[in-house]
Amino acid sequence: MTKLARLTWYDVAPEGAKALFGLHHYVTHNTNLPEELVHLVFLRVSQINGCAHCIDLHTRDLLKTMPVEKVVLIPVWDEVPHLFPDQYRAALAWAEEVTRVSETHASDEAYAAAAAAFEPKDLVDLTITIAAMNAFNRLGAPFRLPVRARP
Repeated sequence: MTKLARLTWYDVAPEGAKALFGLHHYVTHNTNLPEELVHLVFLRVSQINGCAHCIDLHTRDLLKTMPVEKVVLIPVWDEVPHLFPDQYRAALAWAEEVTRVSETHASDEAYAAAAAAFEPKDLVDLTITIAAMNAFNRLGAPFRLPVRARP
């Protein structure tokens, strides 16, 4: 079966790409969130959304600071609480809640848990981080951005 070629979204809409990459720059350079936490959230959101390119990319980023034994268990982080600090678990829970907002409606319980783990500015920055990755996933998956992994 031949796969249909997809557009390269950032070439077709460079101004849109510039805006989105500006948001990425803010998240990765202008927040107090630990870099490892940002990549953890990027990866988990991408796993939920099924964006192969972003899963490949952010797994590689996370493996620079986190052992593979932990990275492979991120999809089931809530079953291995001893592997992730409280704040990381709170970030993962909030990332899942916000990514699935059409189902969860960002419940009061989830918000309260996230707000207890983060200072107000950090909670907003975490939510911007989640929103940014959701935006990238909604371009990466439909336009089938390639992965670096090879057979």
